Amino acid sequence: MKVAVPTRDGRVDDHFGHCDHYTIYTIENKKILSREDLPSPQGCGCKSGIAADLQQMGVEVMLAGNMGPGALNKLQAHGIKVVRGCMGDIEAVVSGYLAGFILDSGVGCAGHGSDHQCGGH
Repeated sequence: MKVAVPTRDGRVDDHFGHCDHYTIYTIENKKILSREDLPSPQGCGCKSGIAADLQQMGVEVMLAGNMGPGALNKLQAHGIKVVRGCMGDIEAVVSGYLAGFILDSGVGCAGHGSDHQCGGH
């Protein structure tokens, strides 16, 4: 599995479309095998070809900070699961996701069903 993180200075960039680059992690058995950087195209993430590029690289998950609906829809249309609300050091975010501690902040908390816990937010 490959996981992408919009990155600036080793941290999750809060604005998906304006990040410095994307850090792409190759994961196997919930362990990081490798990491590579993909330069970010200039401009809005929903209008660039980044979703198609990430899909071609085999990215299945995007761990992002904030993201507008255009970028969210574009990534999902390319088969990439988006987890919003991530912040901080990218290594810690990826490790937290692999451990099951990070859930999407935008969709998961819209309905408070009995099988969903929002972790206090």
